[in-house]
Amino acid sequence: MTTNPVLPAPADLTPAGTAAGTAATTSTLEPLPAERLARAKKAYTTRFLAAALAVDGSGHQLLHGPEVAPRSGDVVLARVEEIGKHTRLEGPGSRRQTLFVGDEVLVAYGNRYAPDQFEAVVPDDLGPTDLVAAGGVAGRVVAQHAALDDATRLRPLGLLARDGERVTLADHALVAARPVRERGVGPRVVAVLGTSMNSGKSTALACLVRGLSADGLHVNAGKVTGTGAGGDPRLFADAGARRVLDFTDVGHPSTYLLSHARVRTLLSTLVEELAADSPDVVVVEIADGVYQEETARLLADPLFATLVDDVVFAAGDALGAVAGRQALAATSARVRAVSGVLTASPLAHREAARALDLPVVATYDLCDPAVARELLA
Repeated sequence: MTTNPVLPAPADLTPAGTAAGTAATTSTLEPLPAERLARAKKAYTTRFLAAALAVDGSGHQLLHGPEVAPRSGDVVLARVEEIGKHTRLEGPGSRRQTLFVGDEVLVAYGNRYAPDQFEAVVPDDLGPTDLVAAGGVAGRVVAQHAALDDATRLRPLGLLARDGERVTLADHALVAARPVRERGVGPRVVAVLGTSMNSGKSTALACLVRGLSADGLHVNAGKVTGTGAGGDPRLFADAGARRVLDFTDVGHPSTYLLSHARVRTLLSTLVEELAADSPDVVVVEIADGVYQEETARLLADPLFATLVDDVVFAAGDALGAVAGRQALAATSARVRAVSGVLTASPLAHREAARALDLPVVATYDLCDPAVARELLA
């Protein structure tokens, strides 16, 4: 893909915890034996770090004390104090590791946005905190769904450090964030958005990947925003995507409360990286709903329409589908179809079809090469 720079790198392009962000007050640096670090259960969010530790886990310390304030992306060694909502921790290879009180776990601090689970933020100290996502995100719960059990409780033992500097996910990222660029000649880029989490976005994306791949096309897929977990990337790969990347590959445990400059950088970086091996189509998911703060800002940014050609919108009901269609009218990206959870109900499907000037396509019909081909015709 040919690209031309149109904007300088944002001021905060450097991920938190890299050389530009490591200067922080410290209290105590405690040597951390490699054997103890090896025994800790590693989270999916720390998978690239875990691979490096498997080669050489020596030379690390624990940074702790009353003056230490964690940041999103910092890696923390913590002890499980009480089992709550999350009874298992997703490991680097996505195996679910059963948690026991007293386990030491290696997870990453991050914020979380999940209306049907937790809203959580990175705390300003190393006091007791919560496991807010099974993929390995630690944060302090500020709100939760009424039907949900309390979060599994963690006691941070210290931030992971090496040579006196904090270890962050960005230090071991697979893909380096790069300046925002205007997209030149390259593959078709399709974004899948939805009314909210659990509206069927990931399944619709996987089915679209399946249909296009079965039609003989080279398809790459990605997830621009969300909370770190292995389920969706593995789903996209299983559907036939030849290359899959998401925000965790760029060193972020989650994208909630990231600055707009970083979110737009993630979109540009992932689209450019997924286009690098000249696929026919790149399909990316934008997590949560169109009213979620980071998503809303991204859709209002002219950059979105320059990077994305087509949109498939997932909705839970007909009213959500119509509202989403209206919200997306402000962008110049072509909304090609509505799909998602609503299509599981024939009645809801018919209601949406009557109210919309777009095709309403049953999610699993997208697996049909003819349907997928017609959708992007």
